[in-house]
Amino acid sequence: ALDVEGVPYKEATAAELKDRRVDEMIRFTDPSGNGLEVFHGAALEHRRVVSPYGHRFVTAEQGLGHVVLSTRDDVEALHFYRDVLGFRLRDSMRLPPQLVGRPADGAPAWLRFFGCNPRHHSLAFLPMPTPSGIVHLMVEVENSDDVGLCLDRALRKKVPMSATLGRHVNDKMLSFYMKTPGGFDVEFGCEGLNVDDHDWIARESTAVSLWGHDFSVGSRDS
Repeated sequence: ALDVEGVPYKEATAAELKDRRVDEMIRFTDPSGNGLEVFHGAALEHRRVVSPYGHRFVTAEQGLGHVVLSTRDDVEALHFYRDVLGFRLRDSMRLPPQLVGRPADGAPAWLRFFGCNPRHHSLAFLPMPTPSGIVHLMVEVENSDDVGLCLDRALRKKVPMSATLGRHVNDKMLSFYMKTPGGFDVEFGCEGLNVDDHDWIARESTAVSLWGHDFSVGSRDS
């Protein structure tokens, strides 16, 4: 698929394969310049990750969680990740064009949500630049108590908040957002939606959250 699209890629060196502990790997960039690596034959670590706070993370076949990246062109991103890399479009959200610097009467911008496993989305794109290239990274824990305990710790340690506790419309995630030293946000949540592509129909969400998720706290803390 990369060859058909004319996307250049490099094969990993022996040293890189040893460092990543994989059999084969290629490296390339997406249309917005985000660096990607595709591999197979990973050596697995079978020791459990034990949190000092007792949390258990929801990973396994759902992977790490999800990441939202910035893109310069939402149409390019949709084509590349859906039609070239094979991600499944699970959800979309129409954004006011002026939010991303376009004329008010211009074409809407789209926030797209893609899946590659049962998790509602593992990848999403916001069509506006961010300094780090990452909008946020989400990690999921097993229950609401774990989310609340983490929120308490973050507030005690005066971690800047980006959004209050809330529940999203599309993936039903109960979560809050906090700022990281790296210049992007971490969403810490639970109860995320799993989907089956045999009966899932991609849809358009018209709201970010069912309740909560006041993102204005992020600008107040800046």
